[in-house]
Amino acid sequence: MAGPSHDPALYRDRDIVPIRRALVSVSDKTGLRELGEALVAAGVEIVSTGGSAALLRDAGFDVTDVSAVTGFPESLDGRVKTLHPGVHAGLLADLRLEDHERQLAELGIAPFELVVVNLYPFVETVESGASPADVVEQIDIGGPAMVRASAKNFANVAIVVSPESYPAIITALGEGGTSLAQRRDLAARAFAHTAGYDRAVSLWFAGETLSANAALPQHLTIRAERLAELRYGENAHQRAAIYTRVGGHGIAQATQLQGKPMSYNNYVDADAALRAAFDMVKPAVAIIKHANPCGIAVAASNALDPIASAHLRAHECDPVSAFGGVIAANRTVTLKMAENLRDIFTEVIVAPDFEPEALEVFKLKRNLRVLQLPADWRQEQMDVRLVSGGLLLQDADRFPDDIESVAKDWQLVSGERPSDEAMTNLIFAWKACRAVKSNAIVLAKASATVGIGMGQVNRVDSCRLAVERAGDRAAGSVAASDAFFPFADGPQVLIDAGIREIVQPGGSVRDEEVIDAARAAGVTMFFTGERHFFH
Repeated sequence: MAGPSHDPALYRDRDIVPIRRALVSVSDKTGLRELGEALVAAGVEIVSTGGSAALLRDAGFDVTDVSAVTGFPESLDGRVKTLHPGVHAGLLADLRLEDHERQLAELGIAPFELVVVNLYPFVETVESGASPADVVEQIDIGGPAMVRASAKNFANVAIVVSPESYPAIITALGEGGTSLAQRRDLAARAFAHTAGYDRAVSLWFAGETLSANAALPQHLTIRAERLAELRYGENAHQRAAIYTRVGGHGIAQATQLQGKPMSYNNYVDADAALRAAFDMVKPAVAIIKHANPCGIAVAASNALDPIASAHLRAHECDPVSAFGGVIAANRTVTLKMAENLRDIFTEVIVAPDFEPEALEVFKLKRNLRVLQLPADWRQEQMDVRLVSGGLLLQDADRFPDDIESVAKDWQLVSGERPSDEAMTNLIFAWKACRAVKSNAIVLAKASATVGIGMGQVNRVDSCRLAVERAGDRAAGSVAASDAFFPFADGPQVLIDAGIREIVQPGGSVRDEEVIDAARAAGVTMFFTGERHFFH
């Protein structure tokens, strides 16, 4: 139902609203003592509930209990505290209207100019494995009602839902009050806050989460907070910012330890590097340029410093393209690896951790951006991509942990079963293919890429590109293709370069033509039955 219609002529302009009375009821009490001190110093009356009131009183501040405002005690184990006209009339009164001001006076209710409310820790309670009964008790009722009421009345009330906004409020106290633009911005944040909260509750009731084991949700709401504005987007004329998704555990949550601010392209490439490096179980390094790998490798079997070994082997794949690259390591970066990078221009390096000595070396490269992954980093279970007018959602393309066991069931369609060493190389090349933009061809030796053909509009060109980049190293390498060969011309390019083992999904109407070419050359070929397009 629509709200009442008001004649605009009746409104009185309100830009700066002095803060005289504040309602405080928070679950997250970070920074509350400092905010309370600023409010008291500014002569603001504080009305509060439960634990918030107790903390402020313990700090020596005068606080009015909300029950003194409502004339009704907190009841039903705290389920009913603020749901009362004495509170909500003070939140919703539009003091641009003389009639609202008159009604408040008649009711003996004072308005609030500031509301500081954040909600019960519902998501944290669910993630802790709490019982359903305990989860239900963390469904906030009064909190969202106060937040929404205050946000609706942003013309008169500043609503704060995060400690991150406290410094701006403290500043406003010293400047005579909050501005209309500030209150509007806070209202937008408030509605996003309650929307994300309601989404979490609805998904819990429906038994739906964005995980590989759940049904795709009927309704999808993605909540994210702006982390930082970026200098520009992919190109200098495009605006850009980085947002962190609530509940995220990825590159957006990484900690930057040194270097220039991250750019839009830095984030894209760093995420692509993680995709490539963390597909590998052994110590591995991926080097990325323009979202494509120019080298992926795992450590040599006899390496004294495995992650340094992996980096050198990845770099050898294409040293020219590695200039200005983005590097991801799936293990702690050691001093030796840092020394290997001393004379190689690198934009970003991201890893789970860094030896202190490695960071000392990196300090000599002031522009190098060094990112440490969050302790709870993990690959996403779902992929989301925006399209015009909507978005696409899919399961993330992941390899099973027991890929070696799965490989035993690959269909051998040509040649003899290869040695264990060649099989290990085929599995490595197959996994590396997933990180290469389609059409993708990967050539590998000793579990390191030696040639990569990526992003071509036909597969035979990708074969030629991979062979050209590998040069003499193509002979004796193994090859992987992310999708089937539609004709025999692609495999023939590989065969002519001296490649003796090929793995591909199979499934083309011309599979027999492709198999015949492999058999004629005495080449081993496997069909996996599964493709790995990456667009």
